[in-house]
Amino acid sequence: MLPNVTIQFGAKPLFDNVSVKFGDGNRYGLIGANGSGKSTFMKILCGQLEPTAGNVSKDPHERIAYLRQDQFGFEDVRVLDVVLMGHEEMWKVMSAKDAIYADMEATEDDYMRAAELEGQFAEMDGYTAESRAGELLMAVGIPIEQHQGPMSQVAPGWKLRVLLCQALFANPDILLLDEPTNNLDINTIRWLEETLNNR
Repeated sequence: MLPNVTIQFGAKPLFDNVSVKFGDGNRYGLIGANGSGKSTFMKILCGQLEPTAGNVSKDPHERIAYLRQDQFGFEDVRVLDVVLMGHEEMWKVMSAKDAIYADMEATEDDYMRAAELEGQFAEMDGYTAESRAGELLMAVGIPIEQHQGPMSQVAPGWKLRVLLCQALFANPDILLLDEPTNNLDINTIRWLEETLNNR
């Protein structure tokens, strides 16, 4: 729900006093001319951008995912990790436990904390995460040979396929897709349609 949202860059508002309510289980399309603010609106919805006035109200327990368009934002990150980052909570748990194991000066208390994190990780199906991420990547045409390498080795355009996998990975409650079929061939578009229809 967006009550009375305004976003302004400079003197002229892009949106002024916009109110929208989205119903559970529905799908919505956002249509407008280039430069009319569609991507900006979606960034407000997912919390990447704060409105000038108003706010976005949602259930705090709902997971939200957004198809990023910054395809060069993860150049030094392993391709599989880019997808895993789509499940923010799981990624934080995984990073925290891995940091403990990598710390040569970790204490007994640290290892107790790591054991707790392992339990949380298991509850989130973390031990099958890389396999599931790999299946998504294969489905959009990213060859297995590139999964362990950095994003810099993935061709422009194909990077957006990795980001699509990132958005889909956590099976979020709210999924925001900004031009998701860009750079997709017809078979991958059909796969995406089927995947979304099965949600």
